[in-house]
Amino acid sequence: MTLSTTIYPYITANKTILGGVPIIEGTRISVRAIAGYYQMGMSVDEILAILSHLRPSQVLSALAYYFDHQQKIDQDLANASDAEFWKSQVLIYP
Repeated sequence: MTLSTTIYPYITANKTILGGVPIIEGTRISVRAIAGYYQMGMSVDEILAILSHLRPSQVLSALAYYFDHQQKIDQDLANASDAEFWKSQVLIYP
């Protein structure tokens, strides 16, 4: 049996855009941002209302990617709101 790679038709990553995090292709909207809205209890329709330039298929693809990579993205979201994490990332020069 061969394993297949899952393709997310609207998701891409480019090191020159947002540091290479997964984004919705043709935008600067990260999968992490969509996941954050979803975690706040927003529905796909509510996400589309605030990001009206996106299509439902783009948001659903981002959510599919999120659910397939949930542990990593949840950790990224936790780190993004953790001041102590960011303090540890900053090099302080005398």
